[in-house]
Amino acid sequence: MTLREKHESWVRDLGSVGDGQERLALIVRRGREGEPMPAAFRTEAHLIPGCLSRLWFAAEMREGRCRFWCDSDSAVVKGVASLLCGFYSGATPGEILAHEGDVLAEAGIQHHLTLNRRQGLGHLRTRIHQFASQNRQEGEWNAGETCENR
Repeated sequence: MTLREKHESWVRDLGSVGDGQERLALIVRRGREGEPMPAAFRTEAHLIPGCLSRLWFAAEMREGRCRFWCDSDSAVVKGVASLLCGFYSGATPGEILAHEGDVLAEAGIQHHLTLNRRQGLGHLRTRIHQFASQNRQEGEWNAGETCENR
């Protein structure tokens, strides 16, 4: 499944939960049920700045694909951050860099987050893109990219 297909599916699924509070409760539940972040990554070096809550983030490349983990001391932040990490995990760096759109905004999630949480999650998205940019393989192009605009 491409990131675009995943994006459309997630927006449709999350958007089908009509009430914003129910949508957040679903995301918190998914965050609790998700794969836990390895304890070795819960260090100061892995903290995302800009959150009142503590938000840890780690990434690795495995067989040409990005893998992301997160954890937080806030259930809401952990749930939404896990959603983002899960969304991008398994994609190639080129796919991540080429993806347009904001699954959180389009699914109506950001509307229910405080400004501070939106900023912290924005920092997380930036770190995901930085990791993808740093690990883009030679010769891997973003979708729609040509040698003229690369």
